[in-house]
Amino acid sequence: MLPSKVVRHKAGRLVPVLLAGLILAACSGQGPQQTSNVNIQGPATGRSDYYLQQVQQSSDDSKTDWQLLAIRALLKEGKYPQAANQLNQLPQQLSDVQQQELLLLRAQMQIGQQDYSGAQQLLGQVKSGDLSSDQQVRYYALQIAAAQNRPSLALLRAYIAQEPLLKGADHLSNIDATWQALTQMTQDQINSLVINADENTLQGWLDLLNTWRANSQDPQMLKAAIQDWQTRYPQNPGAKTLPTQLSQVQNFTKASTDTIALLLPLNGQAQVFANAIQKGFTDARNGVLNAPAPQAAPAPAAADANAQPSADSNTEANSVVSPAMAGNTPQQTEQPQPAAQPAAAQADSNAQVKVYDTSSQPIAQVMQQAQQDGATLVVGPLLKNDVEQVVNSQTALNVLALNEPEQIQNHPNICYFALSPEDEARDAAHHIYDQGKRQPLLLVPRSSYGDRISKAFAQEWQKLGGSTVLQQRFGGVAELKQGINSGAGIALSGTPLTVEPEQSQGVAIAGLTIPAPQASAPAPTADTSGGSVDAVYIVASQDELQLIKPMIAMRTSSRNNTALYASSRSAQAGAGPDFRLEMDGLQFSDIPLLSGSNPGLMQQAAKSFNNDYSLVRLYAMGIDAWTLANHFNQMRQVPGFAIDGNTGKLNADTDCVINRKLAWNQYRQGQIVPVQ
Repeated sequence: MLPSKVVRHKAGRLVPVLLAGLILAACSGQGPQQTSNVNIQGPATGRSDYYLQQVQQSSDDSKTDWQLLAIRALLKEGKYPQAANQLNQLPQQLSDVQQQELLLLRAQMQIGQQDYSGAQQLLGQVKSGDLSSDQQVRYYALQIAAAQNRPSLALLRAYIAQEPLLKGADHLSNIDATWQALTQMTQDQINSLVINADENTLQGWLDLLNTWRANSQDPQMLKAAIQDWQTRYPQNPGAKTLPTQLSQVQNFTKASTDTIALLLPLNGQAQVFANAIQKGFTDARNGVLNAPAPQAAPAPAAADANAQPSADSNTEANSVVSPAMAGNTPQQTEQPQPAAQPAAAQADSNAQVKVYDTSSQPIAQVMQQAQQDGATLVVGPLLKNDVEQVVNSQTALNVLALNEPEQIQNHPNICYFALSPEDEARDAAHHIYDQGKRQPLLLVPRSSYGDRISKAFAQEWQKLGGSTVLQQRFGGVAELKQGINSGAGIALSGTPLTVEPEQSQGVAIAGLTIPAPQASAPAPTADTSGGSVDAVYIVASQDELQLIKPMIAMRTSSRNNTALYASSRSAQAGAGPDFRLEMDGLQFSDIPLLSGSNPGLMQQAAKSFNNDYSLVRLYAMGIDAWTLANHFNQMRQVPGFAIDGNTGKLNADTDCVINRKLAWNQYRQGQIVPVQ
């Protein structure tokens, strides 16, 4: 028998060993803790093949960490199937640090697969306070990506929370993106925001937005208002680093219009269009838009450059709007709300305008001659191929092109102003969507013109969040008459319009890259019958529309509430009260000059062009070209700057493409009333 001292000594040595074993056994049910030297909370700069090799060579305590890094690299490289395979191979028991990283990776996978709601649910489980600074940057970037650039309070908060974590170019991108999200919010969204008392940064941003909206039409007032805002919010990130758009305002100077070169084709097939534009430009420049309607209708002179200002050239041109149907001014049953009046820039007797014929010599020579003649601003050219050559010439002159190239190029000295059918189709998509319609049917001509309309409408509809657009094609008047005589009518059905979406470039936010998934080919679609269509957009001439509307009525119930819309193609001179009664309920779009409340100027323009509304629209384009030329730098540099023009409400996008919001009217009980 051993001595008692020996027994006690051995027992004393066994107790710590037993306790350690019990502690380890108790901890085994909580999942393995991170004991490797692999840092999954920091940057991952390696490629996936390197991390996958480490997975094969690592021991159990670091293998999972290498797997997580490999998944992160695979997602960055756009290898979603391989990333999903690695996700499935992860062990079920993970440490808290590994679980948080896994949530971020799974959310990134969902975004890459365009499952944004699923990503938001996963991000809601993340404990942001337990993340490293690098993980927090990714966490907020994933929140931003999951919001799909749709402005909301949550999106603003994500940008604001991410901002202190960023430096350099990423920091400026965050400031610009915060401002973009703010400016995209409607006034109703702003009014409905409920923010916390301690959200001082957000409150400062909202005050900056109000400052901008209140002063955006006057660059000098906006400049002073921004400086005042910076004084009141010195600690706001936007005060320390102004958004790029607003910093441009600080350097704003008005573009010189001392000598304007107007480039138009004065001979050939396009001459008649150029003449209409030139007359509008010249009338606006000379301040004669208020003159009484002329007794004759002379064609505008095509050659000479500088029309001398008239006696009233110093008076400001008033609004120029008129009834949609010339010679038939209906008495409105309801008083429309006062609208901003389309106007031309004030006539400037000091501005010299010289017209150059682009049909007589190459456009490069015309531009060179204009520059030698001292031109400070070019308005034109009109033809698409000439515009493309000017854009590619890298000219130093400011240019307001009167058409758009196939591929828009962003140049700091070029803006694009065109009256295109695609522009009208995009405006129609917005109007119909804003009225709560979600199942549109397009009735368009069976031609390349109809193809252009359908494509532009469907692409814009998708951007707005709409789903399938149906289309139905028709021939000319003869085909429609044959259909109505046979009692066939037009059913509210069509073929789903397959439009190639814009190629996604993926998402890159503050160093986080989420490549776009490879798009699969669209499945073939079959005709879809009516029943769900709630809006029909008709692109037809007046004669065609007179047949199409009753043909729709032949195949629909009298209780059918499908809304009908038409393009300006149907708005022509000579329509009388019978036509307006037949079109009852139909809404149609047109330029303000043909849609408003100044019949005097409308009659003047209609007489000048023998009631040819297509030329009247080009005349209005000439008026607006003069106004845009006199506000060139405002459109180019001042975000939110807009003009109530004669061809629509005009504003510029980031490429300085001039967008037009048209006027919408409705036939109602034999009268034409504005759509509120």
